[in-house]
Amino acid sequence: MAKSKGPRTVYVCQQCGAQQPRWVGKCPECGEWNSMAEEKAISSAQDSSPRGGLFRMRKVAPIPFHEIESQEDARQSSGIAEFDRVLGGGLVPGSLVLIGGDPGIGKSTLLTQVADRLTQTCGKVLYISGEESERQIKLRGERLRINPQELYLLSETCLERIFEEIDRLSPQAIIVDSVQTVFSMKMESAPGSVSQVREVAGQFLVLAKNRTVPVFLIGHVTKEGMIAGPKALEHIVDTVLYFEGERHHNHRIIRAVKNRFGAANELGVFEMTSGGLVPVLNPSGLFLSERPVGVSGSVVTACMEGTRPLLVEIQALVTSTKYGTGRRMTQGVDQNRVALLMAMLEKRAGMNILGDDVFVNVAGGMAIDEPAADLGIVAAIASSFRNIAVDERAAVFGEVGLAGEVRATSQASVRVREAYAMGFRRCIIPHGNLAGLEYDDGMEVTGARNVMDALEAIF
Repeated sequence: MAKSKGPRTVYVCQQCGAQQPRWVGKCPECGEWNSMAEEKAISSAQDSSPRGGLFRMRKVAPIPFHEIESQEDARQSSGIAEFDRVLGGGLVPGSLVLIGGDPGIGKSTLLTQVADRLTQTCGKVLYISGEESERQIKLRGERLRINPQELYLLSETCLERIFEEIDRLSPQAIIVDSVQTVFSMKMESAPGSVSQVREVAGQFLVLAKNRTVPVFLIGHVTKEGMIAGPKALEHIVDTVLYFEGERHHNHRIIRAVKNRFGAANELGVFEMTSGGLVPVLNPSGLFLSERPVGVSGSVVTACMEGTRPLLVEIQALVTSTKYGTGRRMTQGVDQNRVALLMAMLEKRAGMNILGDDVFVNVAGGMAIDEPAADLGIVAAIASSFRNIAVDERAAVFGEVGLAGEVRATSQASVRVREAYAMGFRRCIIPHGNLAGLEYDDGMEVTGARNVMDALEAIF
């Protein structure tokens, strides 16, 4: 009996996009379990290229390098200073920005505020929502006390119909909420699948570049906190922003993990209020506002987030354990890094802490991943172990090695000046940063070659 000539089906991994002819429990490419979904294979006649002609494209031709205008002068302000900082100084025409974050953290609220500002500077802005109706978006706008005249709302999920409205309206900026809800009729797979997300993102990329219109894509995140869909989605876009924050804190952090037009790991801090997200002009003051005074285990360290210096409080608590082995709990810092520094303290500084319970926390819900916070973690653990409070006007920073040495860090002058501006008058830094260090006259700077020198200077 002849085989049916219907459309062939393949199994596509929803994490990496790898295809298999039959279902397997574990993806052989990325190792993810239960990620295979059945989709219809695309024949060569059904070209899924982003240049499928879903909208009217302008003619393009090769341009000499020296005739291309600089984009720095063409940057547009979003109207929110902290958002401009994360983007690298403002919006670049034709850029494709992807914003991800947990549900309810404020992605739609922020982009509604950005849309309101852009209508005042750019002109028409189209807000496309596949999750909310126009009335729901209007209700949010009234809560934010905005009434833009050039903001157009479109509740649509079909990509072809969306491009028809874009051709008719010709907006100066586009916001898509969210990219996982939009589907193309050219693809027979379900919305949110690997094929649909890749196709939709590719079409919006060509639209942004062809018409030099900034496009914002809101993306769902998985339970691990990564943007849902294939990793190729983050490669397609120009900028990837992540919303961070906790439900029990009012502040929200936007971090740029990829930016083709500015510094990566740039950071913007906002405060969630009843009127929307408000930029925080002094993040260091926010994180140190409720710092306890005269308490052991509390140390202030200077970190760099992109080009911005931040002062954060590291807290440590060392207690004797009632069990056979000590517990290790951390929040805001890597638990493995803390265990490594504790082993170094026991070997190099003679502190018998490996059998104790050790808890380390970064106050305010901030997450630190740079090595310059090592000396702050070591000082906080030593302060709690000795039950001696650190000078409230002292700040520390430096990378600590397994041999107990304190290694130099980058941008030491910026960190020291930020500490001076926040009222600190002592700073313990790596000895290798003393050469060429620039700081104010009222600041007392001490260089430490190893952990013992640093602890002696701190206490």
